[in-house]
Amino acid sequence: MIDYLGNFPFPPAFVPTRLRELLEPIGKDPGTRVEVSNRFEHDPYGPDREYVHMLMAVVADDGDDLPIVSDSNEGTVAFSVPVLGRKGASRDFAPSVDGNEYIVASWGSGSFHTYNLAEKVWMALGLTPRCLGNEAQRLVYDDLELPEFDIAEGEVSGQYYFQASRNISWKMSNEYLRRYLWMRGARGVRVLFYETLLDDRWELREWMGETSHAEKEAEGGWCTVSLQEHDGGLLLQVWASVEVVDCELCPEQTADGLVWPGIEGPMTRDIANAMVDATSVYLDDRFLERYEQNRFYKSVPVKVYGHWHCSPSYLGQWAFTDCRRVGRNMIKVSLRELYKPKPDREILHAYAFALGPEEIARRDLEEEHIVGKTERFLEQLLALGDHLSALGAAFGQEKQAVELIGIERAEIEANGWLHYPMLARLAQVSPREMSQQAFLSRCKSIHEIWQRIPDGYLRRILEAAGVPRDEVKGLGSLRLLQLLLNIAENLDANDEALDAFFGGAPPDGRSARNPRLAALFINNDLRIADAHDVGESLQRLEELGFDTASVNRGYGSALDFIFDGVIAAFAAINEPLRRIIQR
Repeated sequence: MIDYLGNFPFPPAFVPTRLRELLEPIGKDPGTRVEVSNRFEHDPYGPDREYVHMLMAVVADDGDDLPIVSDSNEGTVAFSVPVLGRKGASRDFAPSVDGNEYIVASWGSGSFHTYNLAEKVWMALGLTPRCLGNEAQRLVYDDLELPEFDIAEGEVSGQYYFQASRNISWKMSNEYLRRYLWMRGARGVRVLFYETLLDDRWELREWMGETSHAEKEAEGGWCTVSLQEHDGGLLLQVWASVEVVDCELCPEQTADGLVWPGIEGPMTRDIANAMVDATSVYLDDRFLERYEQNRFYKSVPVKVYGHWHCSPSYLGQWAFTDCRRVGRNMIKVSLRELYKPKPDREILHAYAFALGPEEIARRDLEEEHIVGKTERFLEQLLALGDHLSALGAAFGQEKQAVELIGIERAEIEANGWLHYPMLARLAQVSPREMSQQAFLSRCKSIHEIWQRIPDGYLRRILEAAGVPRDEVKGLGSLRLLQLLLNIAENLDANDEALDAFFGGAPPDGRSARNPRLAALFINNDLRIADAHDVGESLQRLEELGFDTASVNRGYGSALDFIFDGVIAAFAAINEPLRRIIQR
């Protein structure tokens, strides 16, 4: 491959950064995003003007020297439309880049420009498009077999009326671009035009010689450089045909040969498959974030033989298995299960979160995780639904528990959390280093789940218990639950049964603040707080025993504390109600 920068016929110190990037070859890093089409304009009539028209041609790698690929269509594959003549006059119409194929199909008319990934490219690679945006639409192509997202992306169209409506840039995964070029036995060649206005410098005048307009061609003819006096400066224009991607694949990403922490020797699929013991590795549970935050994956926690499992899967194509939660933020998985059929990149993703023996020793394997807290929260909600339903039935208000809390116990017992995505979202990874915004969002989720309890139903229960209507009118759910708890605690303290709930006058002091519900009130404040209001709520948590200094390391401990407090608050309501109903 030619050293284009080294052989560029222009003083190296004055080669603009954007032009330099266009001339540099692309390495084999699979994570690189390669620009394959560009229409760029900046400050079109000012001193900082800069233009780029660039497309990538697919040129055969037949062992011959790179042919000079010219561009005469303003940076697009096709310009204007064929003339409407006799029948079949355009039978041989075949857009190309000087006889070569292309990566991005682009068309222009001077005023309008349209772009799309070439049909052969997305068909050969098995890509699926999706469109983003309204006015500023972009196309994104994904490989949904794996899945791998954002393989190629770019703007759909643009307009030109004295100046461009927007810049156009298409980028593609280096791994997939090289795969396509390898399949076609071809090289990726940038065909480009570049223009900018440079300051009038003596070094450039020296390059120009005695003329006001100098033009030089690189050895081999791969580029032409023009420099001329213009608008108080020197106008640089470059036409070039540059091979930037050779016909070689990116290094294969493989899970064979990985050395897992605490495991002797490199691991391969064959070795893992032959294992008969339960050799396991531990992963930081942030391994799950990739799957929890993408709707294409399923990562619903499932309880199996008393243990919570979080095993991501993808549309029946592949799945992790036996990913068991251990401690607050760890996943334990056997190597045999980890190496069962799935894309290597998924195993490599898990490897990035593998924990060594020393790190595991520092962690508490028995500490409760976020899924366990969500389970306890759900148990209290289901119990509250049953108790409220029983209270209503006692005075003729027949309502099933599922109508009150929106969650059906029988469905949970039959299918777990599968049909309750809000529970799975609440149980998503909560690292100790959780951000403040993520903490506030989780507080909001906690509130929204229990907030389904109808205020009107609670008011009718309290009115039936003897509380004057004017006293409950306008009260929100928190105040209503506090009234209910105060009445229930008074009856329970006197060893009363259910008939006493509706059989006498409510106790004095029933509207008093109940400290057992403090966490519920604080959580309510947090779910409506923004970043500037959190301090006051944290101060109230400190009054309940929370060490606010710990949030300097992250808000994970704050979430644990408030979640435990909310669970305890609902347990405080359920305990006296259960005893009253059972008497």
